[in-house]
Amino acid sequence: MRKSIAIALALMLVFSFAGCNKSMNSIIKNEPSFTAVVEEVYENSVLVSSEDMAGYPTPVQATVSLRDVHPDSMTDLQVGDIITVYYDGCAAETDPLQINTVYAVLLTEPFDRTQNEKP
Repeated sequence: MRKSIAIALALMLVFSFAGCNKSMNSIIKNEPSFTAVVEEVYENSVLVSSEDMAGYPTPVQATVSLRDVHPDSMTDLQVGDIITVYYDGCAAETDPLQINTVYAVLLTEPFDRTQNEKP
């Protein structure tokens, strides 16, 4: 009897941890997002400019953390890339805004580097 209770508790614990890691589809469907242009790239974050971030006058600049994003997120970004940021909806009221809880970053449109190449 005790053995079956211990096994049941262990299984419940394992399944509760499995629920903590959201799927990319779940993030895209359920989390707030905005589209932005990458202006500067740092080691664990990017500075972006957005014209569709809800609740803020446009354009708005924000520093977006890349630390704990979904493993399928795009984190090898270049200046000029257009990205979609899925986050918790909160931004620290600093200049620029700070977005620390980021669930995923998707590359919407890569910057066309061929425009600046000389023939």
